[in-house]
Amino acid sequence: MPTAASPSTRPAPRGATLVMRGLRRDFGSFAALKGLDLTIEPGEFVALLGPSGCGKTTALNCIAGLTALSDGSIMLGERRIDPLPPEARGFGMVFQSYALFPHMTARRNVGFGLAMQKMPRREAEARIEEALKLVRLTAQADKLPGQMSGGQQQRVAIARAIAIRPPVVLMDEPLSNLDAKLRLEMRAEIRRIHETIGSTTIYVTHDQDEALSMADRIVVMRDGLIRQTGTPEELYERPAHADVAEFMGFRTRLKGHVRGTDGKRVTVDTCGIAVGVALRPGMATPQDGEAVTLMIRPEDLVAGPVGLPATVKIGEYRGRAFFGAAEAAGGTELFFRSERAIHAGDRITVAARPEQILLYPEADR
Repeated sequence: MPTAASPSTRPAPRGATLVMRGLRRDFGSFAALKGLDLTIEPGEFVALLGPSGCGKTTALNCIAGLTALSDGSIMLGERRIDPLPPEARGFGMVFQSYALFPHMTARRNVGFGLAMQKMPRREAEARIEEALKLVRLTAQADKLPGQMSGGQQQRVAIARAIAIRPPVVLMDEPLSNLDAKLRLEMRAEIRRIHETIGSTTIYVTHDQDEALSMADRIVVMRDGLIRQTGTPEELYERPAHADVAEFMGFRTRLKGHVRGTDGKRVTVDTCGIAVGVALRPGMATPQDGEAVTLMIRPEDLVAGPVGLPATVKIGEYRGRAFFGAAEAAGGTELFFRSERAIHAGDRITVAARPEQILLYPEADR
């Protein structure tokens, strides 16, 4: 995760607190947002994270003014902005498709918003140069988008968004069209730019690694609602719900029943074996016989001499270790790590340490 700028080097936050209350957006009989409440402080980098259809892009478009609210309000400081058109909100927007004008050079694309604001030419030129320098594209300023790489085009889109010096920068899955190497590079660049300009950033993504590496705070959404909000560390280590855990990388999901507890550990019967799960601080002790769900990350579920029997379906070498998918009794899918080569059809046993397993009531879906 990129290291945040120190208080002495980070600029003062620009803008005001953004407050959303009861945001609702209906498309006919379908509710894309169902009463979203969220407060974002000046200078924060907040990631809206969730699967397709969870409402994260709809929320971003409502903040931008591209989609009208069915109900609720959006305040920027003391000013209510949801009745305002997009251009009156003064936000910068970076789209998934870049949305650059193909007939304009990078310089003219960056200056488009300033031209719409009728900014004096000398001031606009200074802003354009500043933005191009910030995204490290000064040498490409006179190229057309078609003459630039995908990563360079994305930098132009970011420069255009920040040239107007917005209080809030909105980004809608801006890295999804880039290859893996460029995505890693751009993640660091976006975070660096955020820390340099001091604007609030709201970033939509379905990629947990992007959210974890860049955001100060992550908002996990599902079915038009917020499921959990917290720092990357909180979301990664302590997901509050099974579906949040799944989205944060806990891919194996085992159903079982509590056999007993001893104050420190819960014993759960699942897939024909007994599994020990450590009780975490603040975790309610489940009752004997209670139906529960166990969640485990692939890197923590390890093939070894003892554990849950399964048959390998897929094996992949990923450098230093093998990862695979297997099937246990009843068709339960397992995602695991192995130190030795694995192949489809191999019979294995897998296990995880008690402190690496999360436990949720079966009713938590």
